[in-house]
Amino acid sequence: MLGRPEVSVVVISYNDAGRVGRAVRSLYGQSLRNLEIIVVDDASTDETERVVRRLPGVRYVRREQNSGGCGAPRNDGIDAARAPFIMFLDSDDELPRHACKSLLTEIERTGSDFVAGQISRLYESSGKTKPYYPELFSPRRVVDGIRAEPKLFLDGFSTNKLYRVDFLRRHQLRFREDLHYEDHVFTADLYAAAERFAIVPWVVYHWHRVPGRGVSISLNLREVNNARQRVAAAEAADEILRRNGLADLVPDRQVRFVKQDLRVYLNALPYHDASWAQELAAVAGPYLERLAPGVLAKADPMVRVCCTLIQQGRIDELAVAARSLTGPKAPPREVLVEGGRTYWGDRKDPALDITNLGLAGLPFTATRIRHEVTDISINAATLAMEITTYDPFQVIKPDYHATMKIDHHEVRLTPKPQPNATYLTTLTLDLAKFQDLGGFHEPRIAFTRQDGKTTSDRVLISPTTHPIPVNLRGRRITIGPHSAAGVLRLTWLRTDMVHTIARTPWLKPHARKLRALPTKARHHLGSRRIKLSVYKQLIKFVPQRKDLVLFEADAGKGYTGHPRYIHEELLKRGLGLTAVWSRAKGKFPTDVATVRRMSWRHVWTMARAGWWVDSHGMPLGFPKPTGTRYLQTWHGQGIKTVGLNAPDLRGDFPGPREEWRANVARWDALVSPSAEFERTFVPSNEYAGLVLRFGSPRCDVLVKGDPAARARVRDHLEIPPDKKILLYAPTYRDQNKMSGKSVRINLSELATHLSHEWVLILRTHPVDTYQVPERLRGFVRPAGAYPEINDLLLAADVLVTDYSSLMCDFALTGKPMVFYIDDWEEYRRAERGVTYDFPAIAPGPCVTTTADLLTALREPYHLERYAAFLTTWCADERGDAAARIVSAFFEGRPLTVREKARR
Repeated sequence: MLGRPEVSVVVISYNDAGRVGRAVRSLYGQSLRNLEIIVVDDASTDETERVVRRLPGVRYVRREQNSGGCGAPRNDGIDAARAPFIMFLDSDDELPRHACKSLLTEIERTGSDFVAGQISRLYESSGKTKPYYPELFSPRRVVDGIRAEPKLFLDGFSTNKLYRVDFLRRHQLRFREDLHYEDHVFTADLYAAAERFAIVPWVVYHWHRVPGRGVSISLNLREVNNARQRVAAAEAADEILRRNGLADLVPDRQVRFVKQDLRVYLNALPYHDASWAQELAAVAGPYLERLAPGVLAKADPMVRVCCTLIQQGRIDELAVAARSLTGPKAPPREVLVEGGRTYWGDRKDPALDITNLGLAGLPFTATRIRHEVTDISINAATLAMEITTYDPFQVIKPDYHATMKIDHHEVRLTPKPQPNATYLTTLTLDLAKFQDLGGFHEPRIAFTRQDGKTTSDRVLISPTTHPIPVNLRGRRITIGPHSAAGVLRLTWLRTDMVHTIARTPWLKPHARKLRALPTKARHHLGSRRIKLSVYKQLIKFVPQRKDLVLFEADAGKGYTGHPRYIHEELLKRGLGLTAVWSRAKGKFPTDVATVRRMSWRHVWTMARAGWWVDSHGMPLGFPKPTGTRYLQTWHGQGIKTVGLNAPDLRGDFPGPREEWRANVARWDALVSPSAEFERTFVPSNEYAGLVLRFGSPRCDVLVKGDPAARARVRDHLEIPPDKKILLYAPTYRDQNKMSGKSVRINLSELATHLSHEWVLILRTHPVDTYQVPERLRGFVRPAGAYPEINDLLLAADVLVTDYSSLMCDFALTGKPMVFYIDDWEEYRRAERGVTYDFPAIAPGPCVTTTADLLTALREPYHLERYAAFLTTWCADERGDAAARIVSAFFEGRPLTVREKARR
């Protein structure tokens, strides 16, 4: 260290010899080198002192007596600090590499009293991280006192902040030493004193979360005294605000208690017995009674329900409600639906209003039904259960077919109606019949209507139930609860010889090799490299089948796109060709022959097929056999960059670019929907072969129409006949595939304004995924797995998209479009990139906020631009593209002069 340190980091530790070194090493790795590292040992009785004294460059401060908390050692750190700025670090956590430097730069730049950054929970069992209330820390900003943003009371941590030491000492800001959760009291004092502080959105603290309970003060929930300490901290924080003339902000701080502090104990409540719940209610109830008016109304509906049940002393019902807070969120046993509102239980009490959960508006296939195991026993391999089914939304009818589903196994059930409007099911399972299963499985009870629609929900069991082990030949099955909801889970563990060896200590080092031998051999023989080597030999001597056509759409993801309609045209013509489809996943008609993509059979089919028809690209690196004709249909047109100009190929890296050029060189003909497509796509891919500009096979149905499509969509997605359909189909973001970040519209706000008149169909791109919140399922129908996009286009009244090529298809319907492009500048500059000034040519309004979208839906047409768009992209769409392509490519119809000119 040179001269005075710039930042002091105070590491507090107690009996944490195994982790304190990790915390200090995270400080050694800081990009800010001029640090003072102070370790305050709270009178540890383990090897902490020996470990710390061996760490170079560390000031070691040892307390004579253990304080029982974190306040006293942190105060010792403040007193010992020699730098002008200070941070706090717990010995079981870490700082990211640039935490100190970035916070120091920010506090010096802004002149703030302190600066706070994002805290990230790091789950050691999985290695995954999760930010704490990320919306609090974005955007980067300076806040002129807590009154400007009282929502920041939710950030009650002391460890994600860098402070001016003179500010702390001038205002005598100290940590309470007589209670736990001193952070909450300290930050109340901090916010009351600070005139100006900064917020940054990046992660500055890794809060390690270790499996198991009771490993830290904040996670030790076995004793209700823990909750008593948290309530005392909340009361002390409230008093600080009142004493500093901020009494009007007390309700905002109390929102934190309801949303965060009490929630910790409510989440844990299902794991405890009735006496623990009774004690918790006795501790929390008086403080809940003293909450300012309106605080509970800001809580999540089920948290508010739990608080109300505590206040009303309904402890048995509290235990039921708490299981609806986390994880799968168990459905209620009973609800009251009246006047368009939904109430938990059987009382019309505004405090029990759960309308915003959206449970009453769910379609049948998503309806929540509660199945509780009320009795369970095991005799040898026979599992016997009694299950009570609660139907809170009264959707079950006597003629519905009931089954229990465990993976692919189905067991027929006979639920018997009970006088209290529940159903009782008694069943026995011979577990020996489930020997083909492995891993864990969660049984679901399903009810199927006469029209084939099925709704199912998990089976629940008390979270306090002790796991039941069952030993079978070669397997051990454990039956027990999972998560606070108490989901019934059956876990299969192999106990055959190899796995027995794996658990034998002196053979354990060899178990991995024993298990891997057959797997390694299979993986080696089934590797892409081996298959490619064999394939290259096969195509030299295997005779081709001129009657065999290998189809593939979207790398085998479905029976769809242009290849589907070309296939159907071939069937219609009866040319004597045999079609086989490459299949990776997705649904295929039962009468369509498929082969698993990149299996040995698929390799054999590629080598023998006389025709390839594909919409994206047959497996890269596999040369086309001599004599095979390859029709590349592609899968859309539009404004985005493609081919060698796309982000993954535009870089100057010869390997991927040459591989793509070799892929393109295999094409014998390219389907072209328009002259504009040819102008951009052909040069972007350096394609020099035959171009068939006959329009798009998949768009033929959009030109001709299909009256049954709308009915199919409404039936499949359970859309009421009186609701209009808004199709939202965003494209993916190259830098955030499979993240759900393409869904940029505020669906909650949209539902508030439109759900009375519209249903929104959400069709994400195949390389993205988005989980629709249950509370929105009454308004949003997820349709990522719907087999045919054309049905959705024909059913929709309006399309909302961004940069998706679907706009060119949908334009053929003549129906309005709105374009939600809030990230236009980022998308065109740093993301995918575009070849057009899209806002200037879009055939509909371009909006960047949900409010603007709502306005645009009232007047969505830009008629002149719509007409120009059709002329540019859709002039060749006549409804006979598939027929003309089959005639030219498969039947050898002579090309016209114009078609020859495009060779």
